[in-house]
Amino acid sequence: MNKRKLLLLVAIIAAIVIFFASGAQEYFTLQSLKAQQANFQVLFDESPVLVAGVFFVVYVAMAGLSLPGAALLTLLGGALFGFGWGLLLISFASTIGATLAFLISRTLLRESIEKRFRRQLESLNRGVEREGGFYLFTLRLVPVFPFFIVNLVMGLTRMRVVTFYVASQLGMLAGTAIYVNAGRELGQLESLSDILSPALIASFIALGLFPLIANRIVGLMRKRKQQAGFTKPKTFDYDMVVIGAGSAGLVTSYIASAVNARVALIERHKMGGDCLNTGCVPSKALIRAGRAAHEIRQSERFGITANEPEIDFAKVMGHVHDVVESVEPHDSIERYESLGVEVHTGQAMLKTPWEVEVDGRVLTTRNIVIATGARPRVPAIPGIELITPLTSDNLWDLKIQPKRLVVLGSGPIGMELGQSFARLGSHVTIIEGAPRVMPREDEEVSTLMHEQLAGEGVDLRINSTATRIEVLTGKDSQPMRHLVVSSPEGEESWIEFDELLVAIGREANVEGFGLEALGIAVSERGTIDVSESLQTLQPNIWACGDVAGPYQFTHAAGHQAWHAAVNALFGGLKTFKVDYRIMPMVTYTEPEVARVGLNESEAKAQGYEYEVTHYDMGESDRALAERSTEGFVKVLTEKGRDRILGVTLVGAFAGEWLAEFTMAMKHNIGLNKVLSTIHPYPTLSEANKAAAGMWKNAHKPEGVLKVLDRYFTWRRNGRFEPTKTLTAVDASSTTQASIAAEAPASSDTSAADKH
Repeated sequence: MNKRKLLLLVAIIAAIVIFFASGAQEYFTLQSLKAQQANFQVLFDESPVLVAGVFFVVYVAMAGLSLPGAALLTLLGGALFGFGWGLLLISFASTIGATLAFLISRTLLRESIEKRFRRQLESLNRGVEREGGFYLFTLRLVPVFPFFIVNLVMGLTRMRVVTFYVASQLGMLAGTAIYVNAGRELGQLESLSDILSPALIASFIALGLFPLIANRIVGLMRKRKQQAGFTKPKTFDYDMVVIGAGSAGLVTSYIASAVNARVALIERHKMGGDCLNTGCVPSKALIRAGRAAHEIRQSERFGITANEPEIDFAKVMGHVHDVVESVEPHDSIERYESLGVEVHTGQAMLKTPWEVEVDGRVLTTRNIVIATGARPRVPAIPGIELITPLTSDNLWDLKIQPKRLVVLGSGPIGMELGQSFARLGSHVTIIEGAPRVMPREDEEVSTLMHEQLAGEGVDLRINSTATRIEVLTGKDSQPMRHLVVSSPEGEESWIEFDELLVAIGREANVEGFGLEALGIAVSERGTIDVSESLQTLQPNIWACGDVAGPYQFTHAAGHQAWHAAVNALFGGLKTFKVDYRIMPMVTYTEPEVARVGLNESEAKAQGYEYEVTHYDMGESDRALAERSTEGFVKVLTEKGRDRILGVTLVGAFAGEWLAEFTMAMKHNIGLNKVLSTIHPYPTLSEANKAAAGMWKNAHKPEGVLKVLDRYFTWRRNGRFEPTKTLTAVDASSTTQASIAAEAPASSDTSAADKH
């Protein structure tokens, strides 16, 4: 705590101690006020301005320090100043005092509370940012909520001070008026219950519910305004029409049909979308082929001599297409029609909020879900029109393997495909404008992956920007393609290539199906603007998957699809907000890079206080046996606690053993429970437990261990001896012992596993 906060805290504590030590609280009882009412009235008659000023300051101080007695002061104000002046004075004094309490809470508590409970406060702050003033106003209207608690809790949020003040001023006005009015009859009151009768409390609650009802009415009016100009059908053919049969659209359709809703699914191209046809499935098949070639080259490590593998690129691509064809039945028209989904092939066009046209037929529906996906982003590099750049869409049409392949971008797609083509024999150059590859990952991940790919012969150009493309005439009149690359120093280099693969990201498909005509907005990211429940500006139209963002992963699309389907069908009863906090992601290079939650760069940027536990895969018995020791387990935990903030795994098949940490974070399971879980030996997933053990050793109870040391000495020798001080070497040698001492009896150890 800094000096300013410490002084403020000392001053507040001193004021509260003085208040109670002096017995001042005894004056703030109804009997005391009634007994002193005549004296107060005499003082007010003699010096009205002075008494009013002192009253105002005392009221502000008591409200600001959350001291008891504000309600009684309000009664006194009504008795002394009458209804008009009393209401004016007390309304401003109470609001200023409440704002002081709000600021005190924010100054003293918010920073530490945010560091400890940042994740829990994120959703609260989002709600406060969106409609915080409205809900604060509602809370102020209902006096069953203690106002001092409201002040303190709101101080922990990121609500603007102006919003807090205005909502408090208006919201407390009704209650203040009742108390001030009651104060005029102060002598007749026997208890505060005479003011807040059950009937009056019920009236306050009704008054508090009114804004909620009003908000509902406003929402309905906004809905009618948004849908004005469109004729709503009297009956509907479908409960839901889904546009797009990629991952998001398929899952949405499946869920809707599973609850017996009538669903139509429209796809203009191929069922399965990008994931099946041009993304996840074909890329993983190509990665596997590249790994097979690499394993042959590396076989000598296992005592096996093999020649350089012969790559038949046509057969490699045949393998890729065979894999796609083997998965196709899972996403086929026949399968989804058997599930009760009516599938239409053609271009969808939104006509009204309830009508979608496809191939000249108009489908009427109560709800529409847009799941049109995204496409590769192609930069406007001068000269790019001279070639046909490769993207993840058309890459799979290649018939001839490029001898020289240039890849723009070192994100997941660029690194995965770049490594695969290099392993298949292409000379690969990866261009990255950032100072390091995979710039969204921690620096140690970037360094390891840079070394890994460079060791496999990939030419990695960081801090480099593609300036232009030139096509020249070479020998035998064959075109020579060059990419001109510049560095921050202004130097240029020419890279000759056969094919150029663009892997710099994807952009949402938001054009060509009528969004503009319905007034559905597009965000700054280029995705459809949706609420936290995936609702667009048209209340019965929803969006999910890549077209909605913010993540463009197949598993994120499936996660959103459940919310879109349930909210569209049952939103009149309850809506569910999408929770993106625990979103796993994997880059399928070798070694794989798998992550969930925060990495260290993000934790620093967001101001977390955290600890890092780092386990090297070179310590894993299974990794040693596999000769795959590249990588590590990196776990971020809250300082002093085993609660997991984020995990980065780098290693062979890291994506396969990330799920344990993903589930742990989702269900608030800490490292202690990961440590006490039996892991089969020898597996790569043991690295998770080993990392948990390292964390435990770093937090072993030194005091308990010293007592145990003396206890066992006494058991051996029959007398106590001074506890020895552990050296660094001694401490490290006690790691397994301390882990075993802390873990439950059911916990395994490496030694036990080996036998």
